[in-house]
Amino acid sequence: MKTIILEKIKSTEKVVRQIEADNSLVFIVDRAVTKNEIKKEVEILFNVKVSKVRTHTMKNKKLAYVKLKADYPAVDVATKLGMM
Repeated sequence: MKTIILEKIKSTEKVVRQIEADNSLVFIVDRAVTKNEIKKEVEILFNVKVSKVRTHTMKNKKLAYVKLKADYPAVDVATKLGMM
């Protein structure tokens, strides 16, 4: 059975600024998920290329900061997801 890697996208003012400035998206993921799994999932789901994944663990949640390559604007992905 395939597990869900990306639980939901985080949508705050700070995240929206990061989308515009750093070409990054922020997802809430399960703590057991690795950076490579996150990268593969984002590339498959949104048909983009990921340049870097950073994670931050808080209590029982993990935030994944996914930076996209310059050829793939994060604003486009955020628009498709209804964030902007």
